[in-house]
Amino acid sequence: MTDKLTPLRIQIDAIDAQILDLLNQRAKVAQEVGHVKAETGAPVFRPEREAQVLRGVAERNPGPMGNAELQTIWREIMSACRALEKRVTVAFLGPAGTYSEQAVYEQFGTAVDVLACSSIDEVFRATEAGTAEFGVVPVENSTEGAIGRTLDLLLHTPLTISGEVSLAVRHSLLTGSGNMDGITAICAHAQALAQCQIWLNNNYPEIERIAVSSNAEAARMARDDHGIAAIAGERAGVRYSLGTVKANIQDDPHNRTRFAVIGQLQAGPSGEDRTSLALAAPHKAGSIYRLLGSLAQHGVSMTRFESRPARTGTWEYYFYVDVEGHVQNPAVAKALDELRSNAAFFKVLGSYPVSLT
Repeated sequence: MTDKLTPLRIQIDAIDAQILDLLNQRAKVAQEVGHVKAETGAPVFRPEREAQVLRGVAERNPGPMGNAELQTIWREIMSACRALEKRVTVAFLGPAGTYSEQAVYEQFGTAVDVLACSSIDEVFRATEAGTAEFGVVPVENSTEGAIGRTLDLLLHTPLTISGEVSLAVRHSLLTGSGNMDGITAICAHAQALAQCQIWLNNNYPEIERIAVSSNAEAARMARDDHGIAAIAGERAGVRYSLGTVKANIQDDPHNRTRFAVIGQLQAGPSGEDRTSLALAAPHKAGSIYRLLGSLAQHGVSMTRFESRPARTGTWEYYFYVDVEGHVQNPAVAKALDELRSNAAFFKVLGSYPVSLT
């Protein structure tokens, strides 16, 4: 066995030396890019460029490594090289261990500085104030729908959406001991409790359920109080040294949450983009039809349409719309010009690369 492995290990060592040399060559070029960007005032993070690189990795991959694994490696390479230019600070809904934190690393890689915030409002405030260059906030869940507070804040913020991340949500029931002995309450974010409602009703209907600010906060509480169980993800369980009572307790096996990357940056076209809008229709017959007809007329596909009360007390609504394509695409630009002229309120929330997953 050793005689067969030795030449293979020698071959791997030689390949590793080549990879190390190439990585440092790439890093040196990235430093030169950083100098040029500093001279011209160009942004360090270009989501459209990074999306193109990651898609290219998948398109050129001959195997046997999977596309997702290679894209993870490349994301970290880009993150490390970007940090040589300038480390980026990203705000997220904390504490540490939330799906929002995971979304940060899915978008930016791990070579970033993170800022845990106590609320979605605080993520917006930190990003608007420049304490963080970017923020990551949940937008919608495939089971429970839109995150209303995020939509409300997007309506009036000067920030724009420059990226999106779609995460598979895998909830686990966690305790300090790894079992349910002595547990008197199950804590989680209200959305997580709703996403696991059927499973909880079938397995622990008698135990009180308490909504808290985040799943990671529930995990922290479970660490400190052995009478509390938490519903949270694997990252939170590891961070707070909790045992798993049961994994994958979400009612929908395809449960996903979509996050928006917000900041001052307006992303350029990447080739596979989405544009998010906020609209209000005038009080006229057929006004909604005319708004949506502008998209159809120019061949622009709508992927999301959602209403939310305007909170004026007069039964008015804002409509949140996602369409395929970038605002710089001619067909999209023409459709949006028409929408703007027919709408009582119109705002482009952002154009950005579509999530890879």
